Amino acid sequence: MSSRFRRWLRHLFPLMLLTVGSAYALASWNWCGRWSERTPVVREQARAEGPLRAGAAKVPLAPPYPVVVAGYGPPRPEASQADTPPQARAVVLATGDMKVGLVSLELLLVPDELVAAVRERAAGLGLQHVVVVATHAHSSFGGYDPRLVSQLVGTGRFRKAAMEAVVAGATEALRQSVERLADVTLEVGEAKEPGLVRSRSGGEAPDGALTRAVLRGAQGPVAELLVFAAHPTVVPRKQAFVDPDWPGRLSQLREELSGVSLVMQGAAGNVSVDFNEGEGVEKAQGYARAVAGLAERAEPVVAGSQRLAFARVEVALPRPDASRLVPSYSRAAGDNFLCASSSRTAEVGALTLGPLELLMLPGEPTVGAGEALVRRTGATGVLGLADGYVGYVETPERVEAGEGESRRQYFGPALLERLATGADEAARAAGFTR
Repeated sequence: MSSRFRRWLRHLFPLMLLTVGSAYALASWNWCGRWSERTPVVREQARAEGPLRAGAAKVPLAPPYPVVVAGYGPPRPEASQADTPPQARAVVLATGDMKVGLVSLELLLVPDELVAAVRERAAGLGLQHVVVVATHAHSSFGGYDPRLVSQLVGTGRFRKAAMEAVVAGATEALRQSVERLADVTLEVGEAKEPGLVRSRSGGEAPDGALTRAVLRGAQGPVAELLVFAAHPTVVPRKQAFVDPDWPGRLSQLREELSGVSLVMQGAAGNVSVDFNEGEGVEKAQGYARAVAGLAERAEPVVAGSQRLAFARVEVALPRPDASRLVPSYSRAAGDNFLCASSSRTAEVGALTLGPLELLMLPGEPTVGAGEALVRRTGATGVLGLADGYVGYVETPERVEAGEGESRRQYFGPALLERLATGADEAARAAGFTR
């Protein structure tokens, strides 16, 4: 090393140190500010009782290939085709003048912006109450979430065309469902198979419960709603094609018998598939067959009640907390990054359909969090990944201990209580019998 270069380096080093220090200080500044707590606000509320009508449809999603395969951190493969095309499936429920639309998308998650766009277009169809859920497939396409944290850790670079493809598919499925409204009877059943699931991070063990609701018309089943909790991470991470994993295959199997079949995740935050037959897509197909068999065992009986009610409540979120996600020296920078990617509010919903009283959360509640919500509200079940995405929702005790899914949670221990307060309000507004 020449003396001239050493002199240059001695002069440059303080400047480099100052630059790094300034960048660290800037990133560590409290850009989040205070996030105030406030009373939950009921945004939508409707109840009806009487003859039930339903219509259902499924529409293939047409992403702008090539697309990133969502579900994991970088590097992510790009796909130019789908092994099994992802779908938008919808059912519209109606009693009298009241209509509720449910859309199940074979995606990783549904961000607020996407949900808002679907609702805006659905309003033109006469639908004032719309629920958008994701099956949570970790092998479907990405690019539809504009939030920085989502682009980094799950869905890849935002592309307006990708979001438009999802919104268009969801809206078309709702439109066709409205056109097909017909008289139906509601039948409900449940079955359990604990051997199909396991907890990946301790805490309360999943019970493998599946809830089945059949909307039966004069010519046979119009639609079927299946609520089951298990992470769709069976398809290998680095496959260079889009795939809906086991939920998409389950819907296809059930649709051979039961009209349009919507698969919705329950409290799946810590729930993994427990199945060892086959590999890759063969394993996903095998697991779908196993869950389809469980659905057959959930023999439905005609519901005595034909109630239909819906409520949507806005809650204030606590300030993001990156303390369990990043090293202590970068905690402030981590908080700032999460703040820049998070809304200050979230929605909690409640749906009453005959004897079913379902809470809807915008994230991934663990089994323990789901049980706490059921005890508090009297709900018959909890749907996750509905109408937004705030990440994992763990019990406050486990968050404070740094256990379970808290190591992936974007907020501190107050998150579940904030959502539960909104769930209380939504349950009352939707007439839960508790």
